[in-house]
Amino acid sequence: MAEKFNHITPDGYRRLREEYEALFGVERPKLVETISWAAGNGDRSENGDYIYGRKRLREIDRRINWLSKRMAAANVLDPSKQPDRSRVYFGATVTLADEDDNERIVTLVGEDEADAGTGRVSWNSPIARAVRGATVGDVRRVQLPSGEKELEIVAIDYPG
Repeated sequence: MAEKFNHITPDGYRRLREEYEALFGVERPKLVETISWAAGNGDRSENGDYIYGRKRLREIDRRINWLSKRMAAANVLDPSKQPDRSRVYFGATVTLADEDDNERIVTLVGEDEADAGTGRVSWNSPIARAVRGATVGDVRRVQLPSGEKELEIVAIDYPG
C-alpha cells in the first residue's frame, strides 16, 4: 500500500513541533511529578490527583505519539518557493466566485493545519481537489454538502 503524503507548510510543521515540545518537555514532566507525589499519599483508589493525573498522562502520551507520527510522515512544502504561480497548487491562496458571484478565499494547506473557519482548507478537501491545477478564469465543479457548485478561479496568490 502506498504511503499517504502528509504535506504541510513550514508554519504548520513549526506549530506541530511546538505542541510536541510543550507536551513532552513541560506538561508531561510536571504531571509525572504530581502523580508521583499523589501515589506517595497512600490509598490511590480515592485519590483524585492520582486518578486524574493517570488519565491526563494517557491523553498526553496519545497526543505525543500522534504528533511524532505526523511529524515523521511530514513532507514540508514551502509555498513561497512555488515555481509555477499561475496554477493552483499546495499553499496557494485562491479567490473563488460561485454562480451567484459570491466570493470566497481559501488557502490550500495540510490536513493538520486546516481550519475552514479561517479559510484554510485541507489540500485533500473536495473544494481543493476541484481547483488543484486550475488557472485564473477556469471554472470547476465541486460537490459540496449544500449541493453541486460551479466555482470560477478569480485570483491565485502565493506567499512571499
